Amino acid sequence: MKYLMKRKQLKIILFGCYTFLLSTLLYGQNNHDLLAYVDPRIGTAHCRWFYFTPGASPFGMAKPAPSTDASYGNKSGWEAVGYDARHRSIEGFANFHEFQVGGVVFAPLVGTLQTIPGTLENPKSGYRMVFDKRDEIAAPGYYSVDFRDEQIRAELTSTKRVAFHRYTFPKTEEAHILFDIGNQQGESGPVDDAQVYLTTDGRIEGYVATLPAYVQKYQPGAVVKMFFSVELSKQPKAYGAFHGAHIAKGEKSSQGKGAGLYLTFSTNEQESITLKAGLSYTSIANARHNLQTEAKELSFDRARTQAENDWAEHLDRIRVHSNRKTDMTKFYTGLYHALCGRGLASDVNGAYPKNDGSVGQIPLDANKKPLHQHYNTDAIWGAFWNLTQLWTLAYPEYYSDWVKSQLLVYKDAGWLGDGIANSRYVSGVGTNFVSLALASAYASGIRDFDIEQGYAAALKNELQHEGRPFGAGKSDVDRFVKYGYVNHLDSGSGPDEGWRFSASHTLEYAFSSYAVGQWAKLLGKKNDQHQLAGLADAWEHIFDKQSHFMRPKDANGKFIRDFKPEEAWRGFQEGNAWQYSFYVPHAPHQLVKAIGQDRFNARLDSIFLVSQQNKFGGGTTLDAFSGLEGLYNHGNQPSLHIAWLFNYSGKPSLTQKWVRQITEEFYGADEIHGYGYGQDEDQGQLGAWFVLASMGLFDVKGFTDPQTELGIAAPIFDSIRIKGNPAYFSGRDFEIEVRDNTTEKRYAHSFELNGKRLKKPFIKLRDIQQGGKLVIQMGSEPKDKYK
Repeated sequence: MKYLMKRKQLKIILFGCYTFLLSTLLYGQNNHDLLAYVDPRIGTAHCRWFYFTPGASPFGMAKPAPSTDASYGNKSGWEAVGYDARHRSIEGFANFHEFQVGGVVFAPLVGTLQTIPGTLENPKSGYRMVFDKRDEIAAPGYYSVDFRDEQIRAELTSTKRVAFHRYTFPKTEEAHILFDIGNQQGESGPVDDAQVYLTTDGRIEGYVATLPAYVQKYQPGAVVKMFFSVELSKQPKAYGAFHGAHIAKGEKSSQGKGAGLYLTFSTNEQESITLKAGLSYTSIANARHNLQTEAKELSFDRARTQAENDWAEHLDRIRVHSNRKTDMTKFYTGLYHALCGRGLASDVNGAYPKNDGSVGQIPLDANKKPLHQHYNTDAIWGAFWNLTQLWTLAYPEYYSDWVKSQLLVYKDAGWLGDGIANSRYVSGVGTNFVSLALASAYASGIRDFDIEQGYAAALKNELQHEGRPFGAGKSDVDRFVKYGYVNHLDSGSGPDEGWRFSASHTLEYAFSSYAVGQWAKLLGKKNDQHQLAGLADAWEHIFDKQSHFMRPKDANGKFIRDFKPEEAWRGFQEGNAWQYSFYVPHAPHQLVKAIGQDRFNARLDSIFLVSQQNKFGGGTTLDAFSGLEGLYNHGNQPSLHIAWLFNYSGKPSLTQKWVRQITEEFYGADEIHGYGYGQDEDQGQLGAWFVLASMGLFDVKGFTDPQTELGIAAPIFDSIRIKGNPAYFSGRDFEIEVRDNTTEKRYAHSFELNGKRLKKPFIKLRDIQQGGKLVIQMGSEPKDKYK
């Protein structure tokens, strides 16, 4: 009997092993195969402060990363800074990387103690160290670099709120670790105050308060604070404080601008010292608590494994397959960036930074866990054409959290904030699309937030002006409501968002009015719906029926003189009339009719033919604003929906053609050519667009219609699987099979959803959420009718 039982147990074990091996073959080493397709260094030759953070976890607060020029800061708060692939020296490793948020730098060194970073031109003038790109590894959740001259290896990883640093030293009596706290980093702006000190039990703790450029513009006088508590695996033999080049040996603390601390160690050959840095935006005590909760017993290697598992799970929400490795790399690197930005701002206990600078508390559940999290976020301008659609399809739990996070700011400050840094207003472009994002979440079936509060916040954002702080954006919304459009001014007082961009604001406000109006319709609020529907037609006021361009109009209803469609900044923000004349995403059929179908198709097709010569952006010029005066500019938000409009004008084959050309030519896979050439990736927006477009799915209305339909193009992958989410939708996976998907066969010839032929190139969002299978048959010739 015992023998039989043992045989039975052995069979069970062998069957289990077989099942595991089979699943490994089918799903790729427990999903870790996808990590190999992510290359964080793509596009790093000219990128924003928050872009390159390989040590981070998905949506994490802790984002440790190397810096090559972070100490240089930037002039206006948005220019490229932090890490540049063309540089060959590293000046330390900052732990905070968000829009307008940066600081808390650690740096290892050996030999003579140096306490200033030095310059790119003369690395030896400071503690920066030269490195070879071949000695650098950047992957999701892990970074390492070897400094050959100093024989130091630096490694980074993280949990959500704890940054891990591991520095491996040679045999020396002069191994140092610097804590450079009181100096400007990246987009942080000038330092207002800082403190760092060594505690009696050997921790390094402190904070830095900064004055970011956008915070000072939209909420003058407000500061952004970052707190930290560090535990080290080894105690130092000596320590001291510094301010710039001034060193005070034996001092345990340093205060004010330029504050820093150093530790000195005696190390053996290849001895490693690990730092665990608990981070917080609320207090040192909460930074310490975050560390104890997330990483008390965690080693560096276990933290790395945990981060890689987290990344693997998030990336595997969408699994695609192609034999073209470059396409796989573009896809998963784009998805990676979409998941890296807009990170946590609240602590494990639910404490969060409030708009007024105090500390708030997120309600707790029965297990004393916060009901949701709070997040930092760049402006949501344009994100309805990339991020929010991606969040709905694959990360609805994050979208839900993001909505609740935005409503915290509304509850605390009385107004929604389009961009927030520690809940401080950082609008970015002076508009405010948060109301549209809230309406989109509701229309998409994500409704586990305070609906009454959310709707009230959205309606207020669309219509009210009195008492509106500048940081809440839409400072000209009173004129929009008064005239039915924003009247143009060629000069004005105060920031230009209040007077300069009449036409683009008219079009943007019309779109968000439509979105909130659809929400009002679902809630049965007929009066609101009627008013918002009228404002949604605002685009008609500035549509010039003779030139078929959107054209700024004054308060008397007259079009401006000396109108030049290619001119940027006059009536149009970060774009021109060529681009913004297609900005009627909520009424594409009406726009096509107003222009005329044949004229619409001919104009738009010719725009792409010309724009292809400049790689659909600013050519090969490394600049965030290159392409603003072009006919089409994929490197900026206002153009991101345009290629999909052919689906509404009877020429879906042209959507298929141009969307694929953009994925192939605008997007690259190297350090110079990544998201265009140095154009602003905007915390995952351009990456998320590639993810959607390469799957052949996109909604120009940004999921704001209660009966949302996504346009279908020609996916570049042979198979696609979007993992179902049972907490919000059916839980069943949605699959796309693309047959005969070759280089020569680039056009969709038929669509079958669950065995039923589709008669138009659209699929309902609810069909994706319910799970099922879409089969697309490809062919070599364009096809525009599917009946």
